[in-house]
Amino acid sequence: MEKEINLPREVCEIIEKLEAHGFEAYAVGGAVRDLCLGRAPGDFDVTTSALPEEVKAVFPRTVDTGIAHGTVTVLRDGTGYEVTTYRIDGKYSDARHPESVEFTRSLAEDLRRRDFTINAMAYNPRAGLVDLFSGREDLSRGLIRAVGVPEERFREDALRIMRCVRFAAQLGFAIEEETLRAAETLSGTLAMISRERIREELLKILLSDHPEHIETLYRIGAFRAFLKEEPSPADVSRTVRILMNLPKDRVLRTAAFLIGLSGPSASDEACTAFAADVLAELKFDNDTRDAVLMLASHRTLPGDRSQPAVRRLIAGIGYEGFDRLIALLTAERTADGLSGDDLRELSGSRREIEERGHCVRMKDMKLTGKDLIAMGVAPGKAMGGLLAELFNEVLKNPALNTPEALTRLAEERLASVK
Repeated sequence: MEKEINLPREVCEIIEKLEAHGFEAYAVGGAVRDLCLGRAPGDFDVTTSALPEEVKAVFPRTVDTGIAHGTVTVLRDGTGYEVTTYRIDGKYSDARHPESVEFTRSLAEDLRRRDFTINAMAYNPRAGLVDLFSGREDLSRGLIRAVGVPEERFREDALRIMRCVRFAAQLGFAIEEETLRAAETLSGTLAMISRERIREELLKILLSDHPEHIETLYRIGAFRAFLKEEPSPADVSRTVRILMNLPKDRVLRTAAFLIGLSGPSASDEACTAFAADVLAELKFDNDTRDAVLMLASHRTLPGDRSQPAVRRLIAGIGYEGFDRLIALLTAERTADGLSGDDLRELSGSRREIEERGHCVRMKDMKLTGKDLIAMGVAPGKAMGGLLAELFNEVLKNPALNTPEALTRLAEERLASVK
């Protein structure tokens, strides 16, 4: 735990300038938390007693990024710093956004509305650390605890249930018992939260140092927000073991999560269908979706492990896809206590294929559609079929990937259909 909190010069200047005009101002939230932990904050937010129009009067360059909620972005040397007026949130009717906000001159009132104690600390160089809810003590204890009454915080914003688990995963913290009980009690309200928001919190958990906290999500019932049927505890436990053996790769860990929850006995077809449903429900981008489904559909490796078979597999999924597939299957084998010797052999074949420069993409063939046109082949389905045949021969025997050999093969194929 860091004893001193050192704010960047630009943040100090914003605070000092507001104070010089008679207002209070503090760095607040995640940046203060991270500085207390000795971590580099991603960004800095400032909270102030100044009203939005008063902030704009103090600084020459501002942007109205959330003026209705009291937020003005102050531009300093090309970087934006959000400056938000102390506020009290009104009634929450959609489990996410307050219907109204009331500006206040009280820092204590502003901090009281925040989610967790570790995010409810404020700091400025003159006043020091303002920690009304023992956030620094919770940091030293490694504890995520809601500010005030946990159920009230989660009723205000159901996404805080996901954020609670996410902070635990990112920081390696435990969740305080009463906070965890409230999250479980109110997990059904996650149904009111947008799928995109749930997806982003889920991804942050999956890509954290402690992806085992997906088991926490399962225990509190959060899976019901995006899964039609809950997986078994055994499948969740196995999924955790798989995740723990994978690098922090968005595609790999997403695939491991969905494939793991499908269960070890699920067919490639069933696994792919399950993954496709969840990816659509959570509105994943197309690139991630396609890469994950490719892995799900290739979990059952072909029995033929020869180099031509490996070249065909690489041709179908690419080198990156092949490497991810091997990593995923290796993690599954490790989770199940099985050997991965055959996977290491496949990786050795893959390295040899790349080192020798074997053709594994049709566009790398030494004969193209233009060459076939010069030979009198009309563009169309027949040409595509001929190119596919030639590519298949090259995958069998890379030595055939020369203009001369491919021209000869093409002439033979054309002669055979006359």
